[in-house]
Amino acid sequence: MKLTQYTKEFKYNWQLAAPVMLGMLGHTFVSFMDNVMVGQLGTAELAAVSLGNSFMFIAMSIGIGFSTAITSLIAEADSSNDFVKAKSTFKHGLFLCTFLGVVMFLGVYFSKPLLYLMKQPVEVVKLAIPYLDLVAFSLIPLVIFQAFKQFSDGLSMTKYPMYATVIANLVNILFNYLLIFGKFGFPKLGIVGAAYGTLASRFIMVLYLWWLLARKERSKKIVTHIKFFVLDVLMIKKIISLGFPSAMQMFFEVAIFTAAIWLSGLLGKNPQAANQIALNLSSMTFMVATGLSVAAMVRVGNQKGLQHYKELRRIAFSIFLLGSMFGVIFATVFFAFHKLLPHLYIDLSDVNNYNDNIEVIKIAANLLIAAAIFQISDSIQVIVLGALRGLQDVKIPTIITFIAYWVIGFPISYYYGKEEHYASFGIWLGLLAGLTSASIMLFIRFNYLTKKYINNETT
Repeated sequence: MKLTQYTKEFKYNWQLAAPVMLGMLGHTFVSFMDNVMVGQLGTAELAAVSLGNSFMFIAMSIGIGFSTAITSLIAEADSSNDFVKAKSTFKHGLFLCTFLGVVMFLGVYFSKPLLYLMKQPVEVVKLAIPYLDLVAFSLIPLVIFQAFKQFSDGLSMTKYPMYATVIANLVNILFNYLLIFGKFGFPKLGIVGAAYGTLASRFIMVLYLWWLLARKERSKKIVTHIKFFVLDVLMIKKIISLGFPSAMQMFFEVAIFTAAIWLSGLLGKNPQAANQIALNLSSMTFMVATGLSVAAMVRVGNQKGLQHYKELRRIAFSIFLLGSMFGVIFATVFFAFHKLLPHLYIDLSDVNNYNDNIEVIKIAANLLIAAAIFQISDSIQVIVLGALRGLQDVKIPTIITFIAYWVIGFPISYYYGKEEHYASFGIWLGLLAGLTSASIMLFIRFNYLTKKYINNETT
């Protein structure tokens, strides 16, 4: 097949993925602004946000991963114009996400004592606990938002979650400025001010997205007049059967990055702060791949509904190609600017923390080299995973992600991440190994499945 058969899909794939990318980047930008503003307070504060968010990342991964089941089911219902199925999928997805959001909040809130048992720097733990109280509660509106977002994405209405995220970012930046630094008569709350900004922005995000969807003819009948507690057990089971494995896939990946935060904490507050810088920058490029992953899930789900498997494979490969191109671009940027990018987070004019800040910048610069190397594999693994979700293939990919991150990646991080080996860089070598293994194995799985569908179609 000629290259043009793939590249001709780039424009539509981009139109579908770009709003998702911007919306996901918006989520990460909330974290970016928190880190940049908190970084001005000192390395201990930056490490505290990192430690607090490590618990949040795990909970968010489960909530966000679970909600992806809504997208593939809505995309399939949309392609066959099945309104009843679409309404039922959304209602039950919203119910389950609301319940999951409350469970995740309680789980994080009552797990705070673990911070003292993890051998993390004491000054960091004391700062992290009050921050974690508030951001844990923000999990409830965040996971509810994901139900609306995944529904909207499944209808290919990807720009509305983006609008909501932009509004949330503006609210977050405003609250951060007022409450972290105590501007215009507001109390100076430090990192707790950042937590208030995150909490407020996430409630506004949910309300604004619902308001947008309730005004659109295509979605209004689905998102309004919901009989929330009139439930169909079979639909709940179907969403859980797709959502739980997807949640585990995202959990296994996010958990290894969370483990990197904890392993960095064993090395001290400066390695932990440096890890947070590299992680935040990597998260921003990852959101571009995540946007393409949603595009792959939606388009593959549409073609599955139509049972056009040759088209499905061609479209999926066009998205894989586009994602690889972005991976190369981001790898180049990270390589070229690995010494400059950490300066965005650190105030070198702070005389009292100058030595700590210099150490953080040096460590972060080295970690960005590892991040540059895994840009391509990270992009491929998440996009292929999206395509497999579009096929509603979730069980085998869950096993693959566990093997890649926890059988291959984590042991390397744990062994080489010790002070006597490669310290922080060794931790990120494990991340590199896990992401690369995942990208290879998931691609093999997708290649096998689509060939099998095509063979069955032609026989």
